[in-house]
Amino acid sequence: MNRRDAIRNVAILMGTALSASTLAALEGCSSGPKNYTLQTPETRALLAEIAETIIPETSTPGAKAAKVDEFMLVMVGDCYDEKAQKVFTDGLNKIDEESKKRFSKGFVDIAPEQRTELLTAIDKERIEYNKRKDKKEGDPAHYFQYMKELTLLGYFTSEPGATKALRYIKVPGKYEGCVPYKKGDKAWA
Repeated sequence: MNRRDAIRNVAILMGTALSASTLAALEGCSSGPKNYTLQTPETRALLAEIAETIIPETSTPGAKAAKVDEFMLVMVGDCYDEKAQKVFTDGLNKIDEESKKRFSKGFVDIAPEQRTELLTAIDKERIEYNKRKDKKEGDPAHYFQYMKELTLLGYFTSEPGATKALRYIKVPGKYEGCVPYKKGDKAWA
């Protein structure tokens, strides 16, 4: 099994799917075009708040503590092609513009409840975009698809995500095919 298949299987187990661009990025990160728009402090702050809204801090560390925004910047900047980078950066602008339209403030400046409300509406838009009838082969993924995928991938492959949000055994023991499950148990890292 190659890395792409393994990550796809993990994503399916976690209840999500990965877009073709994310899977292609995982194959190797070396030839992506440089996108300097992603490196501005404003973009970094916006991305950190979006990731933290998707995976907020609770009894476990959130996306900011796992530095998911840095992971996303590296993945998009170094691994995505120009077309996917444009979809991603245009999506960041759309989120900020929608926030200004709805709440008269940029996404970074609105309350956490407003951020959740806005991203929930955008996620519904993403679902409708993926269900559309006129979908063609080669159409780009919805921008929020990239953001959610990279947030989840970055979080659950980070030290805080793997050790605090999931059950983690540094050196696993023997294989046990039937392990009792109690409602509320964490998934395995």
